[in-house]
Amino acid sequence: MKRAIIIITAIVFVVSMMGTVFAADVNINMLNWTANTVLAKYGMDKTIVKAVKEQNKKGMTLKDIQMTDSVWRGILEGTIAIQDNMMVSDCAKAAKAIVDSHDYLFEAFITDDQGANVCMTDKTGDYWQGDEAKFVKAFNGGIGAVLVSEVEKDGDMNVSQVSVPVMSKGRAIGTITFGVNADKVK
Repeated sequence: MKRAIIIITAIVFVVSMMGTVFAADVNINMLNWTANTVLAKYGMDKTIVKAVKEQNKKGMTLKDIQMTDSVWRGILEGTIAIQDNMMVSDCAKAAKAIVDSHDYLFEAFITDDQGANVCMTDKTGDYWQGDEAKFVKAFNGGIGAVLVSEVEKDGDMNVSQVSVPVMSKGRAIGTITFGVNADKVK
């Protein structure tokens, strides 16, 4: 009976871990190194810092952000004006240039000091990231606070999200989250 319980427990564990990648071709150490040395520096990109500062000055309330988030999440197909504007701004162009300069990146989005989107290379599922670990840990940690999510299978590739703080005068003012094809980080 004990052996059957152990086998069932092992099967349940393996099935529950199916989303986590154990692939030999994903070099976790290299992913962490890339996140902390290459991607972290983009938190000081002048165009991105400027856009985040401008949005922070607007003084949006959490209620306003959550209302926008509710509308945003309701758009299942196509885009609305706020989303379109966030994908063509100078900030979005800077983020797109960063993504295009690294073959392992496939998206980026930038948030303000409350976790609301400032700009993005592609439409995100929600407007407000402020309640998610990728924002909270990168923002609250300040300089050096790089968050690398677990690598997960997404179609044909193994993906991770890397979040870094956007910094000004030694303090976090927002975040950047990068979509990373972990298979291409070598």
